[in-house]
Amino acid sequence: MSETGLAVKTNHPTIDFDLESYLHARSAAVDRALDGYLKRYAERSGTIWQAMHYGLFPGGKRIRPILLLAAGEIFGGARKALLPFACAVEMIHGYSLIHDDLPALDNDDLRRGAPTNHKVYGEGIALLAGDGLLTEAFHVMSGPEVLKLVPAQLVLQLVHELSHAVGVAGLVGGQAFDLEAERREVDIGVVEYIHVRKTGALIRASLRLGAQVAGAKPAELRRISRFGECLGLAFQIADDILDILGETAPGESAESGHSEWNKATFPSVIGIAAAQQRLAALRDQCLRELQPFGASAEPLRAISRQVAARALTMNGQLPNKEMQS
Repeated sequence: MSETGLAVKTNHPTIDFDLESYLHARSAAVDRALDGYLKRYAERSGTIWQAMHYGLFPGGKRIRPILLLAAGEIFGGARKALLPFACAVEMIHGYSLIHDDLPALDNDDLRRGAPTNHKVYGEGIALLAGDGLLTEAFHVMSGPEVLKLVPAQLVLQLVHELSHAVGVAGLVGGQAFDLEAERREVDIGVVEYIHVRKTGALIRASLRLGAQVAGAKPAELRRISRFGECLGLAFQIADDILDILGETAPGESAESGHSEWNKATFPSVIGIAAAQQRLAALRDQCLRELQPFGASAEPLRAISRQVAARALTMNGQLPNKEMQS
């Protein structure tokens, strides 16, 4: 995708890739599957089901599950086998956002322009809704329907890998480190440590899960893993740049009561220009890692470009935030 348009011109001159159509189709498939999983609890769960559903719908661009599907497609994975894992990572992402918005953490009133979960349902129900989504993720990916499509040993391995990525060694640990780093002087090494865990671990795991379900070979999985590391860090740097440039007034951001300048981020530590340079370098590394996969990796190439484009200025204007969340 170009920074202002819908079609993506790539290093493969014969390919015109419509990223928007791809994202829309994959997002719709994920939405249908998520809705189906949650509907199983609708009648008997009451408010907690509503809060869980509110945490997932309407969603953002469903980037994490789409990355999982796109990685699986490279190696010929079947959509039916990939979707339960895609839904699991989106449930985990949804849980992390609900908890991240709570007063004890970021204390945000809005998420994507709508009241956050705890503003609608109260802190207790919001906390439990996040817990419910996290638990349901592992219930979905280890269910009997999945075991008919994916070998049990591989499912066990993927449950182990995903739980590691979102636990104290990954998402939770990164979030805790980020909380402790607020309003403290940190260097760029600390910032990268936080980002790789808080955001990068789930993005990398999403890609690895998709590739493994589809039968990627060890060397291919290592390349997808390196791509995921670069993309995860790029994604968070882009978010940080947009958050800071989107502040409505000094010390006040559009949706949060916390100043982004007081957080441990690339732009707050090394400045916006240097952060954009690192973002562009990570984008280029992403594209290099995908090169051996040829045309089948076109969706991941387009996503890599757009992740960077949303936070790189063009004629002094920022592109929109369409790839956020």
